[in-house]
Amino acid sequence: MTLKEAKIDSTVRVVKINGEGALKRRIMDMGITKGVEIYVRKVAPLGDPVEITVRNYEISLRKSDADLIDVEQL
Repeated sequence: MTLKEAKIDSTVRVVKINGEGALKRRIMDMGITKGVEIYVRKVAPLGDPVEITVRNYEISLRKSDADLIDVEQL
């Protein structure tokens, strides 16, 4: 499944980051790398963006970007 499909208040682990070039680099620069755990905090009322916690940082991520991140449920 992708990070976009993860449920609120769940913890997931990154399996793969899809995409290429600058977009993939930007996601990795935020600290989202293979094997890292992500806690899905909440989703905005209209569904975009998704608020997550990665490496003790809170990050808001667009759903289109979250759809590029393959995760597994912990």
